[in-house]
Amino acid sequence: MKVVMVEQMRRIEAASDAAGYSYAAMMEKAGRAVAEAIIARREVRDRRVLVLVGPGNNGGDGLVAARYLAEAGARVACYLSRPRDPAEDENFRLVQERGLAIVLASEDGKRDMLQQLALEANVVVDALLGTGARLPLRGTLAKMLSLVGRVLAARRQASREPLTSLVAISAPVPPPSPLVGGMQGGGAFAVAVDGPSGLDYNSGALDGVAVSADLTVTFAYPKPGHFRFPGAGALGELVVADIGIDPALAADVALEVATPETVRGWLPPRPPDAHGGTLGKALIVAGSVNCTGAAYLAGAAATRAGAGLVTLALPTAIHTAVAARLAEATYLLLPHELGSIAARAAHVLAERLEEYDALLLGPGLGCERETAAFVETLLGGVGGRRRLGFVGTKEGETLPPALPPLVVDADGLNILAGMEDWPKRLPPVSILTPHPGEMARLMGCTVSEVQADRVAVAQSQATAWGQVVVLKGAYTVVAAPDGRTAIEPFANPGLAPAGMGDVLAGTIVALRAQGSDAFEAAAAGAYLYGLAGDWARSKVGMAGMVAGDVLARLPQAWRHVVGT
Repeated sequence: MKVVMVEQMRRIEAASDAAGYSYAAMMEKAGRAVAEAIIARREVRDRRVLVLVGPGNNGGDGLVAARYLAEAGARVACYLSRPRDPAEDENFRLVQERGLAIVLASEDGKRDMLQQLALEANVVVDALLGTGARLPLRGTLAKMLSLVGRVLAARRQASREPLTSLVAISAPVPPPSPLVGGMQGGGAFAVAVDGPSGLDYNSGALDGVAVSADLTVTFAYPKPGHFRFPGAGALGELVVADIGIDPALAADVALEVATPETVRGWLPPRPPDAHGGTLGKALIVAGSVNCTGAAYLAGAAATRAGAGLVTLALPTAIHTAVAARLAEATYLLLPHELGSIAARAAHVLAERLEEYDALLLGPGLGCERETAAFVETLLGGVGGRRRLGFVGTKEGETLPPALPPLVVDADGLNILAGMEDWPKRLPPVSILTPHPGEMARLMGCTVSEVQADRVAVAQSQATAWGQVVVLKGAYTVVAAPDGRTAIEPFANPGLAPAGMGDVLAGTIVALRAQGSDAFEAAAAGAYLYGLAGDWARSKVGMAGMVAGDVLARLPQAWRHVVGT
């Protein structure tokens, strides 16, 4: 599913209108989608619905939704920020003809009526401002939102109902899954049309008077601001509604959000006659005496993500501890210094590299001098496949070994950051999986600079480095050197604890070993990991989730995506 900037959305809508599919038709489908999404999640018959109607197209969407909600038996009141002329506004005329209650802000000087309507409403629909909003909000709209926000907050506190701040992409009509939060019980159900009024749809900036929603219904395509904070934290459940726009009009948009349908096409096939050799061989160089768990989690994730053979190359000192937990892997024991991989281990590893389809380097390695020397030896020259082993040159130097498709994570990235010209030492289109701190070290900048525009940062560095970048965090961004970029639709604080990144890295290397191209392996792996994380959250809660909870649900995530 494409993710479009505000300017791109306007161009797409204009092109659709010019091609004969009118703005009026789009508005009718948009408003109906809002009503259907509400009806799928809440009983509306004989319930009170307040629709806040703005001056533009967003308000028009709200009027259409009001009509369909009334047809479903709701008692609807429309509160207009400014008057509309029924002679020029078909949707307002239809609302009048149906006899819905209409209140004008200009006739409610002290906003007593607005306060009363907000106090009584079971559902409040924010259709004041859409993608054309300019911040900061002022005047009547700001005062309306401020009042409604205070009333809803007081009602929420009185009913002790937590507002979800997690977004789940879903279809517009089916009821929400157990993964999706939202208000239950006596408080008002807050619904945003396109997004909360006061959201900047490109940057994710959010005006202070914006009303946080339990459900947001946007149209045709999500926008970058739906995945950038603080705005992303005010959406609740995000529904992307089809309003009939031809997908070909967005064909030139490179940014997308991963969905089960796209991920299904990225996953490697598993034919009936498959065996261990055909399902890929993954080699994972990981672990140190202080981080035995990282090696286990990465290796176990690779087995759970479908690799036919997983070999853990780790310091001999931690073999017993890891092997006792992971019987499904094979092991390559490496020389070590005080429990950390030693520089001379590169020669041991070189003798086995040719056997494997993908290599993961980094989880739990530590950054000891000996281990850094090991990594530098392994990546000592310009990337690309070379002859197996360390080969002497005429000058008496040695060449690094040929590397299979490479994934670099955790301490592997931290060691890279200290190496001169490190991008040139990697095989082309390797996969890098930094969290924001690691990304900042690789770039030589601050974490704030990385987080200021995560999509732009991932895209620019993927191009500059010639590698696939997986910028981890809420709404993980996967960017390829050719410009393809995917946002993962998961913002789950349960995935913050240590060890989670090891599970993600193991998942990605397993898909790479099974033959998926670098971008597809990275994007599909991040999706499976995020989905497994959401299921873990639904079972154990956000606090107290551990990496093993996600690990155990990877096969379930794969099964959900492929449908078998």
